[in-house]
Amino acid sequence: MDDAPDIHAHLARHLRSLRRGRGLSLDALATRTGVSRSMISLIERGEASPTAVVLNRLAAGLGVSLASLFAEEDTPQASPLVRRAAQRTWRDPDSGYLRRTLSPPGYPSPIELAEVTLPPGARVAYDSGPGAGIGQQVWILEGEVDVATGEDRHRLAAGDCLCMHLDRANVFHNPADRPARYLVALAADPGRARARET
Repeated sequence: MDDAPDIHAHLARHLRSLRRGRGLSLDALATRTGVSRSMISLIERGEASPTAVVLNRLAAGLGVSLASLFAEEDTPQASPLVRRAAQRTWRDPDSGYLRRTLSPPGYPSPIELAEVTLPPGARVAYDSGPGAGIGQQVWILEGEVDVATGEDRHRLAAGDCLCMHLDRANVFHNPADRPARYLVALAADPGRARARET
């Protein structure tokens, strides 16, 4: 089951902290992202259930990955182990997709792992990413997923793994009549970032 009250409180705190840390007002972040000032305010107070699309726009406006909104700040005392029962989950109220954060919270690591369950027929479109410098791999555990990344289209089945970058639009769609489950791994991609800078 998804621990909605806990994850909404976490998202509220983390989003507010990121926005303030970048010196952005609610109005400035709204202008950057196309998300209304009132919606951002509701999310930061834990009074709204934002969709994955809204969270992705906010993450892009803050220059971070969507996954980082669910992550904890690195702390020296963080454990390198997190048991399944303690892994935080979040359900997108629009598509119904369920996201489980697998990486130990607060433990410094160069990668972030998440497990996603995409319901039958569900479609999630991310129209923007945080820009160059973040790479993602998607490994299908069960079912099928159609992935569009920029102009490229892929039909992925169990066992398939796709590398992609988060500097362009990405769309995930489950064309089947049963849930699809996949692993997402994100990591900094310094080579890609350097290529974009030159």
